[in-house]
Amino acid sequence: MKTRTENYADIRDAVRDLCTAFPDEYFRRKEAEQAYPEEFVQALTKAGWLAALIPQQYGGSGLGLAEASVIMEEINRCGGNSAACHGQMYNMGTLLRHGSEEQKQRYLPKIASGELRLQAMGVTEPTSGTDTTRIRTTAVKKGDRYLVNGQKVFISRVRHSDLMILLARTTPLAEVAKKSEGMSIFVVDLREAMRRGLTVKPIPNMLNQDTNELFFDDLEISAENLIGQEGKGFKYILDGLNAERTLIAAECIGDGHWFVDRVTAYANRRVVFGRPIGQNQGVQFPIAEAYIEIEAANLMRFEACRLFDAGQPCGAQANMAKHLAAKASWEAANACLQFHGGFGFANEYDVERKFRETRLYQVAPISTNLILAYVAEHLLGLPRSY
Repeated sequence: MKTRTENYADIRDAVRDLCTAFPDEYFRRKEAEQAYPEEFVQALTKAGWLAALIPQQYGGSGLGLAEASVIMEEINRCGGNSAACHGQMYNMGTLLRHGSEEQKQRYLPKIASGELRLQAMGVTEPTSGTDTTRIRTTAVKKGDRYLVNGQKVFISRVRHSDLMILLARTTPLAEVAKKSEGMSIFVVDLREAMRRGLTVKPIPNMLNQDTNELFFDDLEISAENLIGQEGKGFKYILDGLNAERTLIAAECIGDGHWFVDRVTAYANRRVVFGRPIGQNQGVQFPIAEAYIEIEAANLMRFEACRLFDAGQPCGAQANMAKHLAAKASWEAANACLQFHGGFGFANEYDVERKFRETRLYQVAPISTNLILAYVAEHLLGLPRSY
């Protein structure tokens, strides 16, 4: 299949070149070992790709969301999984947009160089799920420190990160005028926290993805680690979601192209009843439809990037890009698995691995139903459903 190179060709070529050192066998081995792709993440860091969104004054590349999204897309298109490292892309934005200059100077250069990793964000809780305003983790101020107690769940990459962005309630829900008020954001030194009140419990799951349950027991955090104003944390979190959803859309587009490329090549060479299976319209049409949906999602992805990089509202575009891309990659995954037949279930073909990886994005970081609810309420003017 013809490779799309007309957009950001220099970035695409460079990322693809790096990824050649980490072929399918590498990720297959890491999954068999349930191991973090440390060498891969280090290579991306050394090449500067994970510092793409960090301004040059702090040691980064100072690129836009469009360029960052291309990096994530190409990782997945080459057969990798950006979930091992994408957290740094959007978590860093919270610090960059709302942190003090002292905090930026303290953390960003070390994040850019790879001396520190900011790969984790602690928001989701077992009782609140996507209803973030109902979180129960509290941070109570005691002099120049905050005392944190509570629980988080499905927090990724904690064991492979030095820092974490943490959302906690600093004012009880019953005492705020709006339920979105009274939550604050902190940057947490994970290594220190694990020695002083943070317990990390891994959650075995269907992916080779380090995700965990966190327990906070009187964890002390310096008041210097508060990002922005106390009580404004929910707003700060929302501010970063458009970047997160757009980057996830790009990853899904990369997955989608991987599936289409693989199944097209297989359908051309697989001969049954004396003819390539790709000659049959029953095989052609699902692949073609998936490709069309991927290209349509791609347009929405770049529209979201354009608006974000211009500093304009892009919530609708970011949500729709994520929805379209996740749906397109899932349809491409189904076609790829179906037309590989039994071979699609064999580890050595990597289809089943990528199949499981792309399925996640129907659920996280925001479910398809919540995106539809957002569109219904905010774009169509229908009554709020939750």
